[in-house]
Amino acid sequence: MNANPLASYRETRVKTASPAQLVVMLYDEAVKQCDISIAILKQDVRKNPQNIEKINKALGKVQDIVTELMAGLDFEAGGDIAEDLFSLYVWFGRQLLDANLTKDPAIVASVRRMLDDLRIAWTEAASKVQSGSLPASNAGVNIAG
Repeated sequence: MNANPLASYRETRVKTASPAQLVVMLYDEAVKQCDISIAILKQDVRKNPQNIEKINKALGKVQDIVTELMAGLDFEAGGDIAEDLFSLYVWFGRQLLDANLTKDPAIVASVRRMLDDLRIAWTEAASKVQSGSLPASNAGVNIAG
């Protein structure tokens, strides 16, 4: 038995989620980590150098999530949409790297807005896949498993 009930809940939630719901969860976490890094970046990092480590950690998590989203693209089924998402994810990676180097919260905010837009679209798509009104094979990402 896991001593941490929250960790157990999260593990169960991931194990029982559909592939489409997993994509939404990735976007949720990416947006959350962007929010964390923006909040820290708005503080004066010279007053608290430990914030640099927190920023690096949060932005690193976003970059890892973007890499995971890239790996889940299905170019055969997704065609142009998958290619466009791939290009966008590459751009996200560059922007996040630049934001981490320059410590510019505006760059992170720009990426965050786009990630949130994609999260909203994926939430809707996941809902349609779950209800059967959108076939999982037409989504452009391997959300069928």
